[in-house]
Formats: sequence, structure tokens, C-alpha cells
Amino acid sequence: MGEDKEPMEEVEVLLATSNPGKVKEINAILAPYGIRVKLPEEKVEVEEKGTTFLENAYLKAKAYWERFRLPTVADDSGLVVEALGGYPGIYSSRFYSIDFGGIEEGYTPDEANIRKVLRLLEGKENRRAKFVACALFYDGGEGLFAFGECKGEITLKPEGEGGFGYDPVFRPDGYEVTMAQLSAEEKNRISHRGKAFRRLARLIRRVYREPSPSP
Repeated sequence: MGEDKEPMEEVEVLLATSNPGKVKEINAILAPYGIRVKLPEEKVEVEEKGTTFLENAYLKAKAYWERFRLPTVADDSGLVVEALGGYPGIYSSRFYSIDFGGIEEGYTPDEANIRKVLRLLEGKENRRAKFVACALFYDGGEGLFAFGECKGEITLKPEGEGGFGYDPVFRPDGYEVTMAQLSAEEKNRISHRGKAFRRLARLIRRVYREPSPSP
């Protein structure tokens, strides 16, 4: 633990997103490591055509690096439900649009996704699930990446007003409340994204600490 808290010169990188809220969340996770992410000047459209969280994180980071030529971090994450064969997985943000229809009138995309998962789990005893995240750093080379998981189960109905995505129906192991009922600090401590970015931060620190090899 001591190694992670050693003082170091601040490293600033882009975060491949157009969401200011996500920048705030990731900065809270990375601040103790001397790394600060910033919002890009403009959004870059990225076709997430990968078949894994790692591939999609790489596509996003590489696209923003090519546009701005600045070191970039990106992440891709989702909900993996055992009884649904691993779905929604990489389709988590747009699960409502897979196989049928779209968003029911009067619902947000997050609400539509939750309604679909709950509907598909009706009558199933196994409600085990996990959040999975891949965080990736890219600066024109091969890239660095790390994974994080948070295991738990899907509740029978949404509970809590915090968080986003599937947080209101995901109860982490060891808790009596959903992710949406946790404080931001507690969520970052146990979340898949928090774990992935802390692991990535340690890799980035090594890169910026080590001297360049002699020619």
C-alpha cells in the first residue's frame, strides 16, 4: 500500500469520454496516484465493434489518441449475468435494443435495460451476476490494461437513486443494499471500475517512473 501513496509529479491524460460526470468519478479514483484525467475538447465517435471489453476499451483509447495525440485512458464495462449466459456483457449500455424493439415510451435507456434484465430473470432462481471493467492506457504503443470485477446478485426490483446503469438492481456481495444506495466513496472502493483503474494506475506510475533506456 505504501508504494501506491508515494509522491510523484502529476500525470495528466485524456479520458475517452464526453461525460463530465465520468471524469469526476475517475479523478476521484486516480487522485491518490498522482494521475488526473481531463475531458477532451470534443467528442470522438467510436464504433465499438469489439467482441470483448478489452477490445472496445482499446478502440476508444486509440481513437482519442489519434485525434488529439495525447496519452489517453478509456474503459469498457458491463453487467454479466450467469442465468443469461453472460449477457448483457459488452451490450450492457444498449441491451434494450438487442433482439426486439427499443425503449418503451416514458423510460430512459438505463430503465429500459433494467426492465429487460428483470423480465428475462423472471422465474429463475439463479440471480448471480458481476460487473466487469477493463481500463486501458494508450500513448501510441502497445497500451497498458487492467481488469476489475464486482460480484453480487440481481435484486427483484430497483432500489436506490444513486449511481447509474444497472446499479439500482445490483446488490454487491457482503451488502444488504444495492450499488445505487451506496455513497460515491464506498462505490468507488468496491466497484469493478474502481478496481480496474487502481490497477491501471499502478502500471502507469511504473511507466512514468522508469528512466528511458539508453540508446
